[in-house]
Amino acid sequence: MTAPDWTPHRRDDGELLGWIHPNGEHWTAVDVLGRAVSGAVEWLDAEAVLEEHGIAWLADAWMLEGEADRPLRVRIVEVTPTANGRAGRIVVKVDDFGDTSRPATAPYVLEWPLPSRLRPPHAGDPDPRVL
Repeated sequence: MTAPDWTPHRRDDGELLGWIHPNGEHWTAVDVLGRAVSGAVEWLDAEAVLEEHGIAWLADAWMLEGEADRPLRVRIVEVTPTANGRAGRIVVKVDDFGDTSRPATAPYVLEWPLPSRLRPPHAGDPDPRVL
């Protein structure tokens, strides 16, 4: 879904934070999951939004709906944006809470940009530690 007029914006260490693309006379910032994180703003404001938004939130828990009778708590393990005619993808796995003794779980491969069934946790989501 990235287009030739999308300009990558990277941190000082080279890590991709997202893109900035034209929006009329202004610019829009888009994060690595393909979500607009600004409206139509000046270029420097779009850069500032991406810098502030960062990528640390990728390490947070997410909820995946539609794979079980209740939402699954998952972690993002890969984000590959669509580019050069290649379909992008988001790969998640069931949250193991850092337990390395648990057997690995099968990954779920989702389309990029972010599908609506992958979302941040909400109050009232089931506690994944309770069966």
